[in-house]
Amino acid sequence: MEIEIKKYMFDIKESIDSIEDYLGETRNFNIYLENKMLRRAIEREFEIIGEAMNRIDKLDKNIEISGKIQIISMRNRVIHGYDKIDNEIIWGTIVRHLPKLKDEIFNMLAE
Repeated sequence: MEIEIKKYMFDIKESIDSIEDYLGETRNFNIYLENKMLRRAIEREFEIIGEAMNRIDKLDKNIEISGKIQIISMRNRVIHGYDKIDNEIIWGTIVRHLPKLKDEIFNMLAE
């Protein structure tokens, strides 16, 4: 795997770690909704994840990451559709999809 791709994967890992740090052990959707700074910080991390994924895809379309297209689409939605961000979709992504992405990236970086 190219060093540039590994760098983007590391950026994704760092952003996932940051989201986990921002939320702490007690993940609570209501706290997320009430804290604008927290929401904006997490949205920024999703921008980074999506942009890094987009760059990985441009360098090597054969890299298999589940949800790759959806990740890139979320980045576009957060950046270009900032006024239509659905907090429930963001939260659902955090809860259901980030753990799997974290495992996939961790395993690829370990290779």
